[in-house]
Amino acid sequence: MANLPKNAHVSAHPCLKAKLSLLRSVGTSSRDVQTLVHEIALMVGYEALASGLSAKDSGTDTSPLGYDYTTTTTSPAPSSISLVPILRSGLSMVPALTSLLPSPVAVHHLGLYREKSTLQPVEYYNNLPYHGPTPTNPNAGGPAELAIIVDPVIATGATACAAIDSLKDWGVKRIIVCAVLATEEGLRHACEEWAEGVEVWVGGCDKEVDDKGMIKPGLGDIGDRLFLTLGK
Repeated sequence: MANLPKNAHVSAHPCLKAKLSLLRSVGTSSRDVQTLVHEIALMVGYEALASGLSAKDSGTDTSPLGYDYTTTTTSPAPSSISLVPILRSGLSMVPALTSLLPSPVAVHHLGLYREKSTLQPVEYYNNLPYHGPTPTNPNAGGPAELAIIVDPVIATGATACAAIDSLKDWGVKRIIVCAVLATEEGLRHACEEWAEGVEVWVGGCDKEVDDKGMIKPGLGDIGDRLFLTLGK
């Protein structure tokens, strides 16, 4: 794909391409859709975190044979990472990303939907802890050093851009966006929203959306397919 930004990364893994082909099929059941999204999220997340994290010594421990060894964690540490699924379909990618990280991370949900006539995002839920610790609330969380946005589809890019803006306003230093599928235009918009602070990793990229804002050939309404709400 020509002229994509430097911070756009489209997987070339042949197994991922094969799984994406299965996910596209109208004949794929809801259970298999869930499994395929999980598996593709693992593969995209593996590539994204290999680039976006580094290994860091964290102390010492003892092996079952009694030998001392140096323990390793990630940099940023898991305590400085926030996973941000975009409701509702982003929830399907959370288990994959959390399984890749060495210990649990905070999960902060953002609820965004596209208004039907304008296709612009509308935020209806946000549980980012905007205020840091205070004397009356010492457990309140400040902004994460790294936020990982997960959402299966980047169509026009408007929802991804809105999520990036919310996290940037929160005060995160870097953002990684992981998606199963994007359009060229949507991928470009997401990458350009905060070019110096965002890396976008996707499993595949289609050319464009149709007049209803759906990716062609795309995945259909991935939320409806995941949660078996077709025909609502």
